[in-house]
Amino acid sequence: MQGRLSAWLVKHGLVHRSLGFDYQGIETLQIKPQDWHSIAVILYVYGYNYLRSQCAYDVAPGGMLASVYHLTRIEYGIDQPEEICIKVFVSRKNPRIPSIFWVWKSADFQERESYDMLGISYDNHPRLKRILMPESWIGWPLRKDYITPNFYEIQDAH
Repeated sequence: MQGRLSAWLVKHGLVHRSLGFDYQGIETLQIKPQDWHSIAVILYVYGYNYLRSQCAYDVAPGGMLASVYHLTRIEYGIDQPEEICIKVFVSRKNPRIPSIFWVWKSADFQERESYDMLGISYDNHPRLKRILMPESWIGWPLRKDYITPNFYEIQDAH
């Protein structure tokens, strides 16, 4: 099922994949990592001037990682602003996505958190470093295959 933005992207020859709509009716699109920066600029020019949130998650153990962007088109006098959800999937072996910090400055801490927790590198981010974990921390705590160092499960003492 193709939404309005997906149809517009197709009309202009921009490669993407429609993932349908979420439970609130927000259109969700999948964009390839190598196309993400140029499509982000196009979406900004098209009117998506607010990055509501960016987050990331581990799709499956040993599988892909996903970076998710919720964009909003804010205009004067509009009660229900148009929203879109963009998902960019990357391999966990070399998870690299272009940073959209230079398009939406609010991506700064959000991309840093995704880097810190899942190890996704955001190319051209001005300050990509750990934000929650100490710099000496080894690994990416929110990956499903992460093993906590020096963790010993407590056994029943009965």
